[in-house]
This record gives sequence, structure tokens and C-alpha cells, in this order.
Amino acid sequence: MGKTEERLAALGLTLPPPLSLPPGVKLTFPWVRVHRNRAYISGHGPQNDDGSLAGPFGKVGGEVSLEDGQQAARLAALAMIASLKRELGELDRVSAWLRIFGMVSSAPDFQQQPLVINGCTDLIVEVFGPERGGHARSAVGMAALPFGLPVELEAEVAIDD
Repeated sequence: MGKTEERLAALGLTLPPPLSLPPGVKLTFPWVRVHRNRAYISGHGPQNDDGSLAGPFGKVGGEVSLEDGQQAARLAALAMIASLKRELGELDRVSAWLRIFGMVSSAPDFQQQPLVINGCTDLIVEVFGPERGGHARSAVGMAALPFGLPVELEAEVAIDD
């Protein structure tokens, strides 16, 4: 077990299994695309421990509270880490989180998207430390996200061979 996996265990965090897609849904892209010394992580939503999509569903600032949106961002970050682990085999290969793009399904007047995506940022820094986990970031509001998700994240990380 690498240092990053040890840190996850020390924090009491478990990585979810691969996403169980809703019936009839087929994705034609990889969750993680590795090219040279970069891993590009496709959009991830929050997942439960069984791999299913995690609720609550709906718009933050509407059906979903700010706090529930932050928790959704945290769960989506864990899902991204799990996909990286499956693709890379070893999370210690991640030398730096470079960029995270956070999308928040937002009620019309909701303007706290950065606070929602802090749930992701805080978890990444907690697990990988400020040196490896610090990253550039955007947090934007969307009219809707797939499957009624409140949050979707994508990222880019630098990796070692």
C-alpha cells in the first residue's frame, strides 16, 4: 500500500467501485485518459459505496442545500481518485493535481458555486497534501447535469512513470 492509500485509510475514506450506470446508459469514453505524463479525468459525479450514483439529486440552492452540494463534491472527488487508482495502479504516481473543473447544477439565483466545489478541493488537499494536491480550479453553474446530479467534476493530474 502506497502513502496516498495509507492517508486515505487514516482519514477513514474508502474508494467506491466503478460506477454502476443506470439501465440503458452506455459511455463510449474512458474515465481516465493517460497521455505521456498527464492523466485527464472525465466528468465524475458523486457515488455511493456500492458504485451507484449518490443523491440528493437536483439543483443546489433549490432541492439541494449548500452543505449537501459540498458533500456531493467530496464524493465526486473520491470517485475521481478511485478511477485514477484503477487506471494507474498506484496513487503515489500522481505527482500533482493541476486543474479541477467543477460544475454545479444551480438554481437560478444561486451564486455560491465556489463554496460547493470547496468540498472537492478540500478533500484532494487533505488526501494528497498541499504540495501535490494544490490545483488551479474553476467552479461554474449549469442549468442541468446528467442524471439530475448536483455536481460533476473533471480534472487533470501530472503523473510519474
